[in-house]
Amino acid sequence: MSVNFSLLFYLKKPKNYISGPVPIYIRITVAGKRAELTTGRECEPGRWNTAAGRASGTREEIKSLNMYLDKLQVKVYEAHRQLIEAGESVTADRMKSKFLGKEEKPRMLIEIFKEHNRKVEALIGSEYSEGTSKRYKTSLKHTANFLRWKYGVDDIDIRKVDHSFVSDYDFYLRSVRKCNNNSAVKYIKNFGKVIRICLSSGWLEADPFRNYKAKTRKVDRVFLTEEELEAMAEKIFVSERLTQVRDIFLFSCYTGLAYVDVQQLKRADIRIGVDGEQWIFKNRQKTDTPSRIPLLPKALTILERYQDHPQCLYEDRLLPVLSNQKMNAYLKEIADVCGIEKPITFHIARHTFATTVTLLNGVPMESVSKMLGHTSLRTTQQYAKILDVKVGEDMRLLRERLKQ
Repeated sequence: MSVNFSLLFYLKKPKNYISGPVPIYIRITVAGKRAELTTGRECEPGRWNTAAGRASGTREEIKSLNMYLDKLQVKVYEAHRQLIEAGESVTADRMKSKFLGKEEKPRMLIEIFKEHNRKVEALIGSEYSEGTSKRYKTSLKHTANFLRWKYGVDDIDIRKVDHSFVSDYDFYLRSVRKCNNNSAVKYIKNFGKVIRICLSSGWLEADPFRNYKAKTRKVDRVFLTEEELEAMAEKIFVSERLTQVRDIFLFSCYTGLAYVDVQQLKRADIRIGVDGEQWIFKNRQKTDTPSRIPLLPKALTILERYQDHPQCLYEDRLLPVLSNQKMNAYLKEIADVCGIEKPITFHIARHTFATTVTLLNGVPMESVSKMLGHTSLRTTQQYAKILDVKVGEDMRLLRERLKQ
């Protein structure tokens, strides 16, 4: 896209100037921003025509000076033309650099993204979690694949990232990668952080996200009902491995702990609470917020079952947790055996604790939020909105009271 600019030749008097020739400067202005450079020539103020931006007179040296300034003007216009033809952004500083023959080394998107990810990885445990680092790596992979799909290149100058680039990337995630709305928005959000780094560093003139709008959609959170919990708990499995996975999943259902927190749970995390009973005292891996969870009898029974397990004794863990991938694979098999027609993953245990185990049994939302380690009550309220069963029960009690 063509960008207009203005060019001005002017005299720039030095500080404490008294008399004599004055240096001639060029001023390039693009979108209100200026870049100045010297012509290397001088002129007497009395011989300078400010309106024309040239020296006045017919003497040979005046003609020679004006011809030189004309050549410089042509060179500036040529720098502008080259930027336009190359599809590069036109700024006053870039025109100045092109005029002086100083080729600015392009900053490449994938290189910047990789450097960002290296910093995130270096800060795992202090400012970022392992999961956050993994998400940025996945986002980088999608970005690199998009460049090859759309442009046939492995990297691209960051200055070529514009609104059209972001829109095409969004389309790629939804169509080629088959991402649902919320996944696509999250990947674009991760990409947006890298763009903000480029903007704050002055590597980008305009924000490619200025007119881009995408919002996550609220989704129904899957959880197990009381009947489904009982069916899973009472099922006798032939495989010891399935029994182990089922028990660990149920433990999470009765405590609300996420996979990584259950995996890292140590004996020292179990302490006596204010009521004299055993509690879990642990900071969430994801947000580092504290969780204080009184242990229900069913959760205690599961812990007792594995207190002498070799893996627990060797690793100082409370439960012999497999990898998340294996846990989820076994859980699908467990769901089939138990006749549960829901897409079961380990994280559903956390949803089940928030809904079936606590909110449906009258535990106040503030208490549930504290046990889940949520940083905002609004996060916990998302569970309450899907509890039609709870609404029905509350209204039944109301109807009975109104009958009296």
